[in-house]
Amino acid sequence: MGTAVAVPSTPFIQAESAAQTTFETLAPVEVETLQAIVARLIPTDAHGPGAKEAQATHYIDQALSNALAASRQLYADGLASLDAYARSSRGRVFRKLQSEDQDAILEELEDNSASGFTPDSSSFFEMIRSHTIEGTFSDPYYGGNANFIGWDLIGYPGVRTLVTPRQQRIDSAPRPVHRSAYDFGRFVKEILNRGR
Repeated sequence: MGTAVAVPSTPFIQAESAAQTTFETLAPVEVETLQAIVARLIPTDAHGPGAKEAQATHYIDQALSNALAASRQLYADGLASLDAYARSSRGRVFRKLQSEDQDAILEELEDNSASGFTPDSSSFFEMIRSHTIEGTFSDPYYGGNANFIGWDLIGYPGVRTLVTPRQQRIDSAPRPVHRSAYDFGRFVKEILNRGR
């Protein structure tokens, strides 16, 4: 998994909790399928919660109505093709398969051996993979990385406006600062000034 995370330039409203998450762009069946995909791409394991808990799907949904709007039809077509492929190769739609079968199908998408995708399955896989990474590890302001799950997972201590010499020592880990960059007035002011 790459470490660079691209963040869309258009801000989104952050969901306060999974229970309050509403989806504006994706249809309910698309949400369920996408939830199943992100849960397999960055799964919950011994290291902590994964992309589903980080609300990567919510990030993608919000982005598809803004910065990633050009990808909306690719999602609709790709998710439908995924279910058709899962049904023809495994007998059930993707979200209803066991995790082992889901993993196998995602591997087939990645190596471009799954049929029925336009332009091809690996392009669809890479698009969702990239957006899942963004939704898991980007600033929570954009709708994902709920409760700073992604930052905690990779040990990112958060935005710092001041770092003391003691905090720079190699033998000590900085205490996480669970704040969005947009919580810092100076950052927001800089962004607004650039937009003029």
